[in-house]
Amino acid sequence: MRKPSSRTRAVLAVVAVTALGVAGCDAGGGSAPVQEGTKAHAARPAPVWNRTPDSIAAVGDSITRGFDACTVLSDCPEVSWATGSDARVDSLAVRLLGAAGAAQHSWNYAVTGARMADLPDQMAQAAARGPELVTVMAGANDACRSSASAMTPVADFRADFEEAMRTLRKESPKAQVYVASVPNLKRLWSEGRTNPLGKQVWKLGICPSMLSDADDLTSAATRRRDQVQQRVVEYNEVLKEVCAKDRRCRFDGGAVYDYRFGTDQLSHWDWFHPGKDGQARLAAIAYKTITAPDPVA
Repeated sequence: MRKPSSRTRAVLAVVAVTALGVAGCDAGGGSAPVQEGTKAHAARPAPVWNRTPDSIAAVGDSITRGFDACTVLSDCPEVSWATGSDARVDSLAVRLLGAAGAAQHSWNYAVTGARMADLPDQMAQAAARGPELVTVMAGANDACRSSASAMTPVADFRADFEEAMRTLRKESPKAQVYVASVPNLKRLWSEGRTNPLGKQVWKLGICPSMLSDADDLTSAATRRRDQVQQRVVEYNEVLKEVCAKDRRCRFDGGAVYDYRFGTDQLSHWDWFHPGKDGQARLAAIAYKTITAPDPVA
């Protein structure tokens, strides 16, 4: 047989190396083709959001305290949407923990009249309990001031909410946070002004920037209410943006703001705060957001 030329030997060598390389890949397994979906599944991080937390702390304002839901100008925390025990409300805590669990493992640190500036202190109290979930409903009192010009500036509102979140994260880095949007105050004015008794209670100082001179429909009054409403929209955008930066925070996507509260859902003492039926609707919105497989887009 004729001895192969040098060029032929080179070609055979390349073919042999290539064949060995392919065989090595198949035999070694380290670089073997991965079945479709296997690699993606292995790299997928563990879920961050727990849809069944076993303890809850609530922070916020009069709405979370059940103000005016039972008696005039009084808190009624037993009907709170977040932590209440009233069966007609079926609070978030009861829905998630059961009645016995809610009684032992839920705490309400909301304060009637509180503004966003008060939230860091409330968060510190909540964090001390080590809750798995903290609910936030605040901002209405930042818009409900003596006048539209007295409303909390948006920049201050943002800074206060960010501080509240930092306060929580310092003590409870893994606590989940549910943030409810600020209600549509102009809608509450529109619904409540149909009741003469409610308007008399409004004169005692409930949300003057929106509710004062309830029947005044002049351009100046309309402009004032629109200014308050726009500030609420801006507050909700802040809540959404700050919450989005925290992977353990869920905003309700504007569900509370968008909910069309009617007179059946309002307190029959002041026709502005949620009554028991309204508290139940808030509990349902919170439960839906918290137990959803994915956050609201």
